[in-house]
Amino acid sequence: MQQKRSFFQRLTGGIRLPEKDDEEVVILGGNGKPSRDAIAYESDEDAEDGELTIDMYQTANEIIVQTMTAGVRPEDLQINITRDMVTIRGKREANRMIDDGDYFMRELYWGTFSRSILLPQEVEPDRAEAIERNGLLVIKIPKIDKQKKANVKVKSL
Repeated sequence: MQQKRSFFQRLTGGIRLPEKDDEEVVILGGNGKPSRDAIAYESDEDAEDGELTIDMYQTANEIIVQTMTAGVRPEDLQINITRDMVTIRGKREANRMIDDGDYFMRELYWGTFSRSILLPQEVEPDRAEAIERNGLLVIKIPKIDKQKKANVKVKSL
């Protein structure tokens, strides 16, 4: 049985934790789907990845992708770039020393996450760079310049 979310829960993406005798409560994430926490009660193996929120914009020569990855170690991030897509995967480890019954609120996302972004134009994946600073991941991907011309000299053998 799905519980109707309050205005505040819809606005903030907040969740309601089940009480000890309340077994039918479904914890909803900001997108109206069961959150990672709700799935964790059933089985950690069947859990879906969380989805990152992003900003994507362009400069004259690059496409820039930004996302918040606070609490994620750089070695737990994987970024794959093709000529037309960026995929960011990672995991954020929860503090396992806190008992579930000791929480008053649980709104932060813990676990694996991923996001694939279709790029608006072709890029050069070999020249991309990713920088993390204060929890903000910035990926700079050079655009392919289709107008660029090169003169090739003919060699005689």
